Amino acid sequence: MRVLVRADPQRSIALATETHVLIFRHSSSSTESRTGSSTSVAEHGAPKCIVEFLPWEKADMEDYRSLSSLKAFGTLGLVTLAGDVFLCVVNSASRVATVRPGEDVQRIGSVEFHCLNRSDYDHLLNDQINPFPTDGLDADGHDHGHKESLLEHPCMALKKLLSGGTFYYSADFDLTKRVQDRPAETSSVAIDSLDGGFLWNTYMIQPLVDFRSRLSDGERRALDASRILTSAIRGFALSVTIPAASSPARIAKTGQPSSMTLISRLSCRRAGTRFNSRGIDDDGNVANFVETETIFNTDYICFSYVQCRGSVPLFWEQASGLPGQQKVTITRSFEATQPAFDEHFMNLSKAYGDVHVVNLLSKEKPAETELTRQYDQHIRRYVQPANDGGSHERRDIRSINYDFHAETRGPHGYEAASGIKHNIQDSTSSFEYYLSEETQEQARVEPNGRRATLRGPQEVLKQNGIFRTNCLDCLDRTNLVQTIISQIALDTFLRQHEDRAPTSDFWARHGILWADCGDALSKIYAGTGALKSSFTRHGKMSLAGAVADLRKSAQRLYINNFEDKGRQNTIDMLLGRLMGQMPVHLYDPINDFVTAELERRQTEFTEPKSITVWVGTFNLNGKTNGLHDDLSSWLCPEVEEKLQLPEIVAVAFQEIVELNAQQIVQTDMYRRHQWDEAVRETLNKKTAQLGSEDYVLLRGGQLVGASLSVFVRVSALPFIKNVEGSIKKTGLSGMAGNKGAVAIRMDYADTSLCLVTAHLAAGFANYEERNQDYRTISTGLRFQRNRTIEDHKTIIWFGDFNYRIGLGNERVRQLIDAKDLGTLYENDQLNLQMVNGRTFPYYSEKTPTFMPTYKYNLNSDLYDTSEKGRIPAWCDRILTRGDNLRQLYYEASPLRFSDHRPVWGPFDCKVNVVNEVDKERISSELYAKRRIAVGKNTAIVRDGASDDESINGYDSLEPGLPPASSDKRKWWLDGGMPARSTVHAPSEARAPNPNRPANPFTPSSEPDWVKIDKPSAPPSRNASRQISAQSSSGTLNRPTAESRTFSPHSNSHPDPPTQPPRPVAALDGASSPPSQQTHLKATLRKPAPPQKPQKPNVLRSNSSTSTVSTSSTRATAPPPPAPRRGGITTAPTADADFPPPPRRVAGLGDRVLAPAPTPTKQKGGEHANGDGEMPPGLPPRRQTGLMDQDGADKIKGWDVLRPT
Repeated sequence: MRVLVRADPQRSIALATETHVLIFRHSSSSTESRTGSSTSVAEHGAPKCIVEFLPWEKADMEDYRSLSSLKAFGTLGLVTLAGDVFLCVVNSASRVATVRPGEDVQRIGSVEFHCLNRSDYDHLLNDQINPFPTDGLDADGHDHGHKESLLEHPCMALKKLLSGGTFYYSADFDLTKRVQDRPAETSSVAIDSLDGGFLWNTYMIQPLVDFRSRLSDGERRALDASRILTSAIRGFALSVTIPAASSPARIAKTGQPSSMTLISRLSCRRAGTRFNSRGIDDDGNVANFVETETIFNTDYICFSYVQCRGSVPLFWEQASGLPGQQKVTITRSFEATQPAFDEHFMNLSKAYGDVHVVNLLSKEKPAETELTRQYDQHIRRYVQPANDGGSHERRDIRSINYDFHAETRGPHGYEAASGIKHNIQDSTSSFEYYLSEETQEQARVEPNGRRATLRGPQEVLKQNGIFRTNCLDCLDRTNLVQTIISQIALDTFLRQHEDRAPTSDFWARHGILWADCGDALSKIYAGTGALKSSFTRHGKMSLAGAVADLRKSAQRLYINNFEDKGRQNTIDMLLGRLMGQMPVHLYDPINDFVTAELERRQTEFTEPKSITVWVGTFNLNGKTNGLHDDLSSWLCPEVEEKLQLPEIVAVAFQEIVELNAQQIVQTDMYRRHQWDEAVRETLNKKTAQLGSEDYVLLRGGQLVGASLSVFVRVSALPFIKNVEGSIKKTGLSGMAGNKGAVAIRMDYADTSLCLVTAHLAAGFANYEERNQDYRTISTGLRFQRNRTIEDHKTIIWFGDFNYRIGLGNERVRQLIDAKDLGTLYENDQLNLQMVNGRTFPYYSEKTPTFMPTYKYNLNSDLYDTSEKGRIPAWCDRILTRGDNLRQLYYEASPLRFSDHRPVWGPFDCKVNVVNEVDKERISSELYAKRRIAVGKNTAIVRDGASDDESINGYDSLEPGLPPASSDKRKWWLDGGMPARSTVHAPSEARAPNPNRPANPFTPSSEPDWVKIDKPSAPPSRNASRQISAQSSSGTLNRPTAESRTFSPHSNSHPDPPTQPPRPVAALDGASSPPSQQTHLKATLRKPAPPQKPQKPNVLRSNSSTSTVSTSSTRATAPPPPAPRRGGITTAPTADADFPPPPRRVAGLGDRVLAPAPTPTKQKGGEHANGDGEMPPGLPPRRQTGLMDQDGADKIKGWDVLRPT
């Protein structure tokens, strides 16, 4: 990978591989100057960059030159400093670990920051700091052998931090996840699926992650395969080789060595230095939280064990200073701390399972004693919440206080710390570990009999708990105890899988790994290597080790008091937490358009396809004598020919082993392998008869007695991807795996499918507990990317749900003899609970047509005749969710070696298959069309091109259309005026539907127009009272603003008042008075306040003459002046004119202007005043169509006000 730059006509930087190129160009201009819109600017002033990802052959790279002589290994992202935008590129890395074959871990040795908008810094970094690890540099990051440059690079502190040898990345796998949480078959790293808690360059890489999400599937895969985008963790990673002579757990004597790897991932959620980052925050994140994974890999197995460490989860601080002055202060009360404490442990439980707290604080030091006391108090409150009244006790957490200093004070020294084994032995056994085995099987892949060997890892065990260890700093004492716990887990695994014990050389290499890990983590947090590392490394404490500890303590004192503040500021800068820091805004004018169009036109390249999914469930009651029975009546029933070879076969077992205490603690995986082989032989015997290809095991999983295995036809393998598995315990409130669920999910073509088998709580009356088990599994079982069961399009639950029939034993048996299955089903607990919405919401079940499947006498068709006399029930069920599923059969099979009967059901499943050829063709057409529309305004700039955003992907697509809008550009607000609408209602009685979404492209069932009634209103009380008073005195006043109403209709209710139409100034060519022009301009500058609903100002006029008013009526009319009493002797006629209301000028407070003069109308001398002139009157308003029968044709839309 190379870094290229082009200086003219505008600076561009490119990251180029052999096949593709990623080009960046800074965009400095604002679209406001071009469009006049205040909304067409970058979000909150964030810097803008154009980015483009192209195949090498489509990019014009003629004028580019190399910017750096060093090889590039990828980019960590973009950062803004001092108004400049910098691209961070890794230019030095070395391999330090290999987890499994093909999974390498690289340590970052050096980075460079290339400025996108200036060339001043191009060679500055090489003058100020060398490209190698910075151990020989002074505190400012300058090399003593080089003269300091006059211009300091803004990214110097960041470069020193990232080049310090504490950051790691992998281009082969997801380094932010443990082995258990990531599939082994993944060929590239999808950067959007990384764990943000351990991804240290999240702030810098997020704009590129967003850009990646807008690419097409093919471009996204190409970008991932190019390894341009790099994800970095901070912590430690190292592998050591175990010679074949010292390596246990091997099956082949090939002489190939094994490997042991240690990976520590430091969380970035509450990152900081020793005295600047302590305790917990309100989101439940703790300081110095580290996940450490021990991995042992041989020629056929992979072992993994995870622990974590973290600061005491309380709100506390510690002042820096001399020894004795470092006072610990608890800053928040018990009640205020508990929510954050609960959040922390709930997150741990969700991610790792059960938690065992190992607290190593001293019982003699007052500060540590107080922390321990409050820690224990919070744990008790977490286990037994105060508002539960003792009814719900959490059992997913245990704790132990182990005073490390007191226990190791005797003659045995630190060796005495191994005594902690006796206190944690139970948890080490129940937590288990992760184990996968390399398997291979021969399968017929073609009907002609050609066979192939399929290899792949199969999960045998999963770790379901974690030790959380802490001392005060979580460094020295913690590292030594975690070494002991790791040794216990490895020893447990090896004793179960190997006859001979590991050699001393094996344990020595294990100790070296942990000593190096402790030193690395201590340097990050405290500035020096770990204390007590001499014992961890060699197994004994020497005089030289004691002297080294004294030296490290003195160094920590200096670093913590004088350097940590600057280090903390640099960490915050890297994570984007400084005030005023903003991420870079990236946009691609071509791909953004193509992606949106492909989403809209997906029906053109997607076609539905029907596949058959067969599922079956069987509670074995711990029996093995059925392994050699004929299972074909269950697995290969007599059905239509098209259903005899389903694409997917999912087989679930419950009680595959006896549910005793030994099995709950240590699960026997061999039994599942036996049943898997029996199922596969039965399926492939059928395929041989039909002349089809074989079935192969896709994935299996087991939780004590519950197991799930998914078999697929070889021809279906190309359509299947993203296969994942997960388990969830529900026994003993989530502590035990005797009850729970096993789930496997996959994507078949473009459709997600989730298969779940569950064994729920037993007992006739425990249906509420079974409901709770469902809720626990549904919400608590998680796949990668925090995906839940409900996130899938197609879901099938099948297993022993243990719901019973709510009738007496004798009555149930009578109904069975009468074959009255309808009455039995009406009283079935699961049916009743689903109908009442208490369990399995939105799921459905085909009505059973078979007899209850539980409980039979062994090898008999008789129901239970023992003393217990169990009530027969449909314990074994199949439930589905998804509109693309159709169940064809729901039957039971007559296998009699268990007290249950197996249940099976085939499904017709509709999946969406994407035609990649058509999709690529449409994508290419859209790409070519968009490139022509955009022109040269992309990241590859030609001479004379502009980088204005308004023409980069936001041009008008067709003549006469406005430019496309964006989050920063809204064409309908350009010029500061609302847009003009020319929409006409389909009829007079129709109006726009107010219930439609504001976004016209949002799918909605609401119609565009709705029918409305004619608005009407009764006369107001003021008007009636005024008319009555005036009639009695012989004089009728002109109506006030309050008395003007709509024409009344009998028995009708008034509608809300309607805003009158905006007047258009001087349409008839007449000039307006100066005062009127002033009023119009003021209205344009600032609109008047909205109209009050209790004062309607839409008038009803019966005049047949329509005149355009030249006075503004935007503001609500105030009360009119006193009515004129002179010259009016009779009531007005129907077409009498009224004076206009006084005008209120916008922006002038409460200043009221006199009404504008109105032209005099001659009515044959009637109503003349004493001077022979008519009193000024109000011209009839222009009809709006809202109240007038003939006004609909006058609606021409609404227009922008324009001053004369």
